[in-house]
Amino acid sequence: MDVDNPAHNYLQQQQTEAPSALAPYFREFEDLYERKLWHQLTKKVEEFINIPEAAPYRIGLYNEFVKDWQRHMNKVKLVLFALAAARRFDSVPEAAEFMTKIAKDVDTPETQEAYVLASLESAHFKLLLNDLDSTRDILDLCQKKIESFTLVDPVIYASFYRVCADYYKAKASFGQYYKNALLLLACIDIQELSAEDRAQRAYDLCIAALLSDNIYNFGDLLSHPILDALKGTEHEWMVALLLAFNSGDIAKYESMAGSLNSQPLLKQQESTLQQKIRLMALIESMFKRQGAGTRMVPFNVIAAETKMPINDIEHLVMKALSLGLIRGSIDQVKKQVTVQWVQPRYLGKDQIQSLVDRLAQWESHVKHTAQKMNQTAPELFA
Repeated sequence: MDVDNPAHNYLQQQQTEAPSALAPYFREFEDLYERKLWHQLTKKVEEFINIPEAAPYRIGLYNEFVKDWQRHMNKVKLVLFALAAARRFDSVPEAAEFMTKIAKDVDTPETQEAYVLASLESAHFKLLLNDLDSTRDILDLCQKKIESFTLVDPVIYASFYRVCADYYKAKASFGQYYKNALLLLACIDIQELSAEDRAQRAYDLCIAALLSDNIYNFGDLLSHPILDALKGTEHEWMVALLLAFNSGDIAKYESMAGSLNSQPLLKQQESTLQQKIRLMALIESMFKRQGAGTRMVPFNVIAAETKMPINDIEHLVMKALSLGLIRGSIDQVKKQVTVQWVQPRYLGKDQIQSLVDRLAQWESHVKHTAQKMNQTAPELFA
């Protein structure tokens, strides 16, 4: 290697100054660089930057070494190396400007995936600066490009859904946050997130599920291991609250008033939560009756099960119908509801037992009908 090469000088210096656990990496970098084994060198640098102890070296490594041979590497990897460096900047505006420059550098017809990734990460830093308009513009542009790709690296999908989720969180758009955050979790190994990040994501998802005006099926979240991150934390009770909503358990919800009051956002949206728990109680009530031969339910029965005045039941049922939670009709004269269908939902243990009981009732009913038919017209069963 040319001794006047700045990259060589940097590697030589780090071999003597870096801690003993990291110094061998710089020796291996030098060896692979001299032999022009770019793929192996890329993998070794990727391994290095993922070591927590190597974090202070990320900026220098990128500026003094990676940039020297960037033309030989996969450009998506180049963007990831640049991102690792940008996350170490003390200034968010500087990081945003840095990633914007990286995006321009890789904006060629052959490297559009790298351009999208760099653009999304620049949007992440712009979002930290509360520049929502620029973030939205970048997301729209990147979405169009992603949709045009034949194959997409999972890291790009993960970046897109992460920035989308954070954008909708900033906009307090709970439904969109919920959707994009779950899509993000489908693109990554959650164990690669720190315990703190997992707990924060789980908490945010619980809040979004509860406060969204169009999410009434919590199955995707309740069955996801991300909720395990809340165990042993101050927000562990959120899982119990989510389960209470899922089963329409108004008594359980009301018993958690103290915990709810400790969360300002939930306290501010108390009326929304009150309506949602009653809608969930209505769905649960109708679900229990499906297949049991009782599809016509009087207003007064619904009022008792949802703990609402009977005069408000018609409006509650109309809300459920408009949201597509149930299908049926309202008889205003007889003051009763006929339900043909209830939205499929995540079942807890009690709800599964209820389903088992209903199947047993159905089996008994079928047997009884068969026996009656056999007695009435035995020739049919000869």
